[in-house]
Amino acid sequence: MLGAGSGTLGPVTDDTTSEPDLEQLVGDWLTVPEIAERLHVPLSRVRGMLADRELIGARVGPNRAMKVPARFVGAEGPLPELRGTFTVLADGGMSDEESLRWLHTPDPTLPVGGSPVDALLAGHKTEVRRRAMELAF
Repeated sequence: MLGAGSGTLGPVTDDTTSEPDLEQLVGDWLTVPEIAERLHVPLSRVRGMLADRELIGARVGPNRAMKVPARFVGAEGPLPELRGTFTVLADGGMSDEESLRWLHTPDPTLPVGGSPVDALLAGHKTEVRRRAMELAF
């Protein structure tokens, strides 16, 4: 749907020789209709969440459907602790796909010893955003 700065999510390359496949790295994904059903909102509202960068996603799978990592969506909607980090990563020049890859790549130096998204969800927003800002320099 929407990518950082460009207004569109660019083509996703299949060159995974040096990096794990994004679909496998993230694990559980939700499609736009699945998010709408889960939150009891219209499809247009979910598309608005993507446009407003409350959520980010990528076109993955054999049909290249727009999907969002399942853990980004709570019972009430997009997890609020993620939005600021999405902004920092986009401001640093990362595409949505690059942001998703960075957020889900394990980093043993983080306080929780998992990925940046694990650290965010464990309450370490400041540390994760500091590291995200460092990527821009």
